[in-house]
Order: sequence, then structure tokens, then C-alpha cells
Amino acid sequence: MSIITNLTRMWLTRSVKPFTFTNEYDNELPYSKCENLGLYVHIPFCRSICGFCPYCKVRYSQQECDRYVDALIKEIHYVGGQSEEKKRVTSLYFGGGTPALAADRIKEIVEALSEHFIITEGIGLELHPDDVTVPVLEKLKAAGVTKISIGIQSFSEKYQKILGRKKVDIAMMSAALEQVSFETVSMDFIFALPEQTAYDLKKDIDTAFASGANHIAIYPFIDFTFAPSTVKTMPKKEKHRLLDEITEYCNQKDYERRSIWTFSSEKQAGYSSMTRDNFLGFGCSATTLLKNQFKINTFSVDEYCKRISGNTLPTALTIRFTRRQRMVYYLFWTAYSTRVNYADFEKFFGVPLKKMYGGELLLARLLGFITEDSEGCTMTPKGAFYYHYYENFYTLSYIDKMWGIMRNEAFPDRLEL
Repeated sequence: MSIITNLTRMWLTRSVKPFTFTNEYDNELPYSKCENLGLYVHIPFCRSICGFCPYCKVRYSQQECDRYVDALIKEIHYVGGQSEEKKRVTSLYFGGGTPALAADRIKEIVEALSEHFIITEGIGLELHPDDVTVPVLEKLKAAGVTKISIGIQSFSEKYQKILGRKKVDIAMMSAALEQVSFETVSMDFIFALPEQTAYDLKKDIDTAFASGANHIAIYPFIDFTFAPSTVKTMPKKEKHRLLDEITEYCNQKDYERRSIWTFSSEKQAGYSSMTRDNFLGFGCSATTLLKNQFKINTFSVDEYCKRISGNTLPTALTIRFTRRQRMVYYLFWTAYSTRVNYADFEKFFGVPLKKMYGGELLLARLLGFITEDSEGCTMTPKGAFYYHYYENFYTLSYIDKMWGIMRNEAFPDRLEL
């Protein structure tokens, strides 16, 4: 796997140098002139720890959660106060963990952010199915949340058992969603589980849209080396066939494809914190992407709180991009939306995309991965699968390695990918 990602990195960056992260950072972040800037807040607490989930998480306690939120608000003011005027941002997303466990304080966090930022495209928050209750939803709506994403993973008892999840009370969840409305109600599912069929996923999709969802996300199962899950991965050919069948099914239903793995039944419904040119991340494990750098906060809740109490950013690692490295990062995550706009790329980098990667675009078109028009290129279903396939290599070669180290070291000295 590392051979494929290393060769791809060298080819696209035109350099043999690895992506190098070091234990240093800027105390003042140069975000004030960034356009298309998003915000992300990480709440790491969960009632129980799912074996398949790779994200930074710890078991919930009210006292620890309150201590963490106090530090989080302090980090927000520390970074937000670096801009002389309120900065317009596209969106705000809360991830985790289970952010709804801090439902009583989400409004306080939003108010802190609103002192420094003008949020123009709404606020999204992730929910465990157990938290989809009228009291919790009302608190979130009162805090300004406009989009929610519910981590269903599967409605099938067979796959719930495989993933170590409880049965979802569909009737209770549906009734709560009917009583408290949101612009987007997304439901997340995992595909490519052992012996999973297109019928299984179609049933999940139908149940989701019949139970209050207007948007779904179907993410591939990835076997992280540090996760204790014993679930086996699905072979490539079966995974390809399954993704194609689900894509075709959603097309037949006239669901709009919003990204590689997401579909919506309503035009306005969307949920994605990933397709932003730049973003600021707050909280442990949160990442920040700016024009020339990418940084990631410590994974340790305790060390995060200590850093903030000392009026220091909780940054663990930073990479200073070369121009080509930044282009690769831009294209990889922009492509997640299935389309890259030529004018947007040129505006961001000051050079035409075809001048930098004309050969690669031609090859992708000849292989049937993309189609082109005068304004940009769009990924085909074949391209979407191979994006997913490569993303799996990328995740296991880069993210798996980084997160595996950072789960054990609060502030690593150096990391090469």
C-alpha cells in the first residue's frame, strides 16, 4: 500500500520528499484573508467506544466534558481574537465522538464562535441514534443547529451485532424528527461489510428516507490497524459491484449525488465538512488547513486542556506545504464532491489547472475516470470507485499511521508520510 501512495505522491508533487510534519506551529494563524473558510469543532466524548470507529474519542463523564468545553471556548476566543474584524465563514460542523452529549453547552460554544465569525451556510452536528429525542433536538435547534447527521451505520440487526451497535428504535427516532425539523437530516451507513448485499443497503436507504432523512452518506468500511474491530474487509470486485449497484439505485430514485458517498432527496439538503478550501479546527484532534500549512491538535484531552490553560495552542504537528503538495491536497479533497472547477483552482493558486496537471487530466479522461466541459471536470461512476479505492490506500498509509502514533503520543517530535 505504501508503495502505491509513495509513487503517487512523488509523481503528483514532482518530488521525492515525503510529507513531513514537525512539532512546531504558529501561535497566530494566518486565516484572516482565507476565502471559503469553514469551521470544525471536535467533541470527543462517547457513552461507549465502538471498535470500528477510528476517531479521537474517550468515555463520557459530565465533569470531564465540562472541563473540556471550558478549554474549547478558551481556544475559540484565543484564535478568533486574532482577526481584527469578524470573519465570514461558510459553515460550522460539530464532530466526535458524540457532540450531542454536550447538548446543554452547544449554544454556548456557538455564541463564542459567533463573537468572531459570521457563519453563512448553517451549522451541522453529528448524533448517535440514542440522542435523537425531542428534548435534545430542541436544544440543538435553539443553539442554531440547522443540519444533523445521525450515525446509523446499519438498520439490520445482523450488521448491528457485527459492529457492536444496539438496535435503532426507528419509530421513536422518526417521531422526534417529525416534531423538530432541520434543513438537513442526514443518516450515515457503512458499506462493504462481510457478506453485505445491495439488497441490504437498498433496504437501509429506503428506511432512512422513510424515517425522516433527506440526505444519506454511505461510507466504506476501512480496517484501521489500531482499531480493535475484527470485521473483515470485502474484496475489491465485490466492493466495486456493490458501490455501482447502490449508485444506480439512487439514480433511479432521482436522488442527487452530492459527493462520492452522499445522496440527497431534496435539493437543499447537504452535509459535508470536507469540501472546503480552508478550515479552522477547534478541540483535541481537530485539524486546521490554511493556504500554506496544515496542523493537527493533540489527541490527548488532558494535554489539550493543559495547553489551553497555559494560553498556548494545542497543536501537535504541522506541515508547511510546498506549492505542489498544497495542490495535491486541494485536488484530493475537492474531488470528493465529484467535481473540480478550473476557475476555482486558478483563483486559489494563480495558475491554470491544465498547466500544472494537463497530462494527468488527459489520462483520467482516457481511462474513463472523468468527463470535461469548459468549466471543469466531473468524476464518472468508474472514477468515483477508483477514488474510493485509492482513498482506502491513502487512509491506511497516511491517516492510519498518523492517528496511530498520535493516540499514543500527545506531541510527537516528527512524522514523515
